[in-house]
Amino acid sequence: MKKQLFIVAAIALLSLNSCVQKTQWRTVVFTLNVSGIPNIKTVGVRGWDSPLSWDKDFPMKEVVKDSLYQVTISGRTGRLYTEMKFSINGQLEEKIANNRQVYFDTKSNVTKVNFVFDKE
Repeated sequence: MKKQLFIVAAIALLSLNSCVQKTQWRTVVFTLNVSGIPNIKTVGVRGWDSPLSWDKDFPMKEVVKDSLYQVTISGRTGRLYTEMKFSINGQLEEKIANNRQVYFDTKSNVTKVNFVFDKE
């Protein structure tokens, strides 16, 4: 009886393991418009999936002076989207009540998104 119970438990555990979604390599190019915001020292993005974190900024680089910042982030995930927010000088967006959701482009695996700081 114990042997049968062990076999049933092992089969159940193995079948649960097969329900996990496979991870895929995803790349997201974030472009952020910060026009009209004074005294910018740093611009960053925070979020769910590694290498992002909710605890510290992932730095963005200025591509157009006092106007546009950009960063390309790549990593493996099993999710269909990620959640994130931008920050300026270490302060997260305040007018964006919920996290921004970015759905991955499943055809090219490179997702390009454009946002305006603190605007939906």
